[in-house]
Amino acid sequence: MRDILDLDRYPLDRPGSPEWQALVDRCRADLARDGMFNLEGLMHGQVAADAAKEMAPKFKSESFLHEREHNIYFKDEIEGLAPDHPALTRFKTSNHTLCADQLEGSPLLRLYEWPEFVTFLAATMEKDALHIMEDPLARVNVMSYDDGQALNWHFDRSEFTTTMLMQAPDQGGEFIYRTDLRTDDDPNYDGVARMLNGEDPEVQALTLTPGTLNIFRGKNTPHRVGDVKGETERVIAVFSFYDRPGVVFSREEQIGFYGRAI
Repeated sequence: MRDILDLDRYPLDRPGSPEWQALVDRCRADLARDGMFNLEGLMHGQVAADAAKEMAPKFKSESFLHEREHNIYFKDEIEGLAPDHPALTRFKTSNHTLCADQLEGSPLLRLYEWPEFVTFLAATMEKDALHIMEDPLARVNVMSYDDGQALNWHFDRSEFTTTMLMQAPDQGGEFIYRTDLRTDDDPNYDGVARMLNGEDPEVQALTLTPGTLNIFRGKNTPHRVGDVKGETERVIAVFSFYDRPGVVFSREEQIGFYGRAI
């Protein structure tokens, strides 16, 4: 894996070693404080750039254009909220998606299927174990955002989101978030409304560099990606893990996310 990863800086290949444990402890502390951690340059920059270049023709000819209007909850109705409540403001999300079955030979699949990777992630998230998906489409997705496209405000359904930036755009594409805006016990609808109205001073923006692994606790932290501008697309990979083996999306879920089913 050294040909694609900086394992001197990030010793994922030495689980249980003092260096590995120190990295795990640092990531846990970052998660507790910021709701995320980043391993900048985990994938060598040139490897990420070459992978993005190889995917470019497929994005033009094979990708699924995923466009939808939604509110921050991805739900049409929220119990206890009037339909015109500002927390239900609607936005547009648009991107092109490639699925795992379109990534043959990619370093992203090598990383995803590397046992030491999932062992490290489980340790940082303080979980007994994590498992890769069996789903041939959903296990690894790569999203491309062209000029004017963006991923808009939302809360994640899953506890953690695991991504790696492959290519940065000319302008925009910042990761914009507001840590712990709600809790499992308090939905904080008025606070959500203030944030969506641009009235929350605790909103932060982070500019990632290609090859950076980002682990994000997005269930209670709303986030979005800034509008991409320029001729260079923002390209980012999303890895899917579960706390149980054998997870496969239903046919309806595959069609909804990818426009096709296997």
